[in-house]
Amino acid sequence: MAPSLSDDYTHFAVKKGHGVKGISELGLKALPKQYIQPLEERIDLTKVLNKESIPVIDMSNLDDPNVVDQIADAAEKWGFFQIVNHGVPIDVLENVKEATRAFFQLPAEEKIKFSQENSLTKNVRFGTSFIPKAEKALEWKDYLSLFYVSDEESSKFWPSACKNEAIEFMNKSEFVIKWLLQALMQKLNVEDIDSKESLLMGSKRINLNYYPTCPNPELTVGVGRHSDVSTLTFLLQDNIGGLYVRKMETDAWIHVPPITGSIVINVGDALQIMSNGKYKSVEHRVAANGSNNRVSVPIFVNPRPEDIIGPLPEVLKNGEKPIYKPVLYSDYVKHFFRKGHDGKETIDFAKL
Repeated sequence: MAPSLSDDYTHFAVKKGHGVKGISELGLKALPKQYIQPLEERIDLTKVLNKESIPVIDMSNLDDPNVVDQIADAAEKWGFFQIVNHGVPIDVLENVKEATRAFFQLPAEEKIKFSQENSLTKNVRFGTSFIPKAEKALEWKDYLSLFYVSDEESSKFWPSACKNEAIEFMNKSEFVIKWLLQALMQKLNVEDIDSKESLLMGSKRINLNYYPTCPNPELTVGVGRHSDVSTLTFLLQDNIGGLYVRKMETDAWIHVPPITGSIVINVGDALQIMSNGKYKSVEHRVAANGSNNRVSVPIFVNPRPEDIIGPLPEVLKNGEKPIYKPVLYSDYVKHFFRKGHDGKETIDFAKL
């Protein structure tokens, strides 16, 4: 049931499981006040650099040493890049996007079974915005977050509308994710890469994101300014667009245009810390859209919760001073999730 004018849209979206998709489908002409962002958090198109773009790297020849150089250079200077000809089949990409749409087309009473309060496992969570209890203004996004433990657990607890496609996307992406991390480690002079595998990618989470059509999209955001807490994020976006990346050391932003079949890669805070700041996690955010529904599917590749993250010994062996202290990864993640999106402030938690 739609809320009356006197009802709280937050209750309708968050507690009743309708999400912003439900609000969008009410046909409102004006954005509910809970979603109106402060002026400084809205996307200012005058600060978007229309003639600049993040690097696009062709991975069709992995034996070419220039590919490794391009990846490391992009991780240092941009924090973001797109990869093409990466080997993940196009039908796998299309299937997981379609499965994302299928999940969010379910009735609210079906989706809410996977909310934090109702889910049979803490590894599956349907929600809306980011942290509604901690945010000054809500974000225009619904999501399904799936922490991967095993195929068996996923088969048992992940929603049937999307579990097979999500698992296939993760499995088919495994090779290229490992290759990217090996390339980045190679440039840090880490020789025994196998010993670092569990630290770099010991846990994974896949999110299915849904950004419904929004009244007054200029007044809100799909996702606010933040950097990821991952080692690496492996993002599939649809053909609508709306991802913006801050150009390093400036107040300017760059739109990341959709390229059919491409994957967007970005450095996360964990890799910035492990590389002692050589590789950069940068702020990014997502615009709301006034005319189209949009989906995206990121795979977050992370350390394990019990891992200690800090500058790698190989990075410091030539006398480089550490910028970051060792921190328990689960503590770092808890710090990120206890507040609304606030740009790059989470990284201060690990600074010396």
